[in-house]
Amino acid sequence: MDQLKIKIFADGADLESMKELYQNPMVKGFTTNPTLMRKAGVTDYVAFAKEVLAAIPDAPVSFEVFADDFPSMEAQAMQINTWGDNVFVKIPITNTKGESSIPLIRKLSAAGVKLNITAIFTMQQVRDVADALHVDSPAVVSVFAGRIADTGIDPLPLMRDSVVALQDKPKAELLWASPRELLNIYHADSVGCQIITVTPEVIGKLKLIGKDLDEYSLETVAMFYKDATAAGFDIPTS
Repeated sequence: MDQLKIKIFADGADLESMKELYQNPMVKGFTTNPTLMRKAGVTDYVAFAKEVLAAIPDAPVSFEVFADDFPSMEAQAMQINTWGDNVFVKIPITNTKGESSIPLIRKLSAAGVKLNITAIFTMQQVRDVADALHVDSPAVVSVFAGRIADTGIDPLPLMRDSVVALQDKPKAELLWASPRELLNIYHADSVGCQIITVTPEVIGKLKLIGKDLDEYSLETVAMFYKDATAAGFDIPTS
């Protein structure tokens, strides 16, 4: 991992897991979203956010607006912005009607709000965001490379082009979102992404980096044998 330039952000909403990962020097920040919060059983958005920020006071943490009209999005964004200096406000690239959030992104960025623009899937969306961001305002541009790959499209060309599209906004960082495997960390680093969000499950695989493959093969064979024996499987041979 020492040769990689990319920063790893943990993606999740389980408070105890977030506290544990905060102690991991490889984890440089955190992202959340309403879906992850619901899965984690969060019922009070604001109370959860305040608990997270009390435990993680000095690493970037992204919290998302959940309104669907832009005036309400703006009001929520301004409120979230008051929660801490390390807070980034997540704004989806559109609302559920497909209406562009670019005018709101432009307004918030000009006001100095640190943004995480999320649910980006296309190069045009990246270009629109790059144009809207204020040159002096920090921002994260989250492109869902993993979900793009799920459609059978290689996300690497889009991610390379996104790096170029953002080069005139030095405080904007490109984030590889929704990775599917540890190898995606290397993919993201190779194209120049500054950040990748990683689930706790993938973070747990970091210990495998550099592992001897012959040893890994033997461990896998042993696992299959152990499980077959424990299950009491039998194939009569006579």
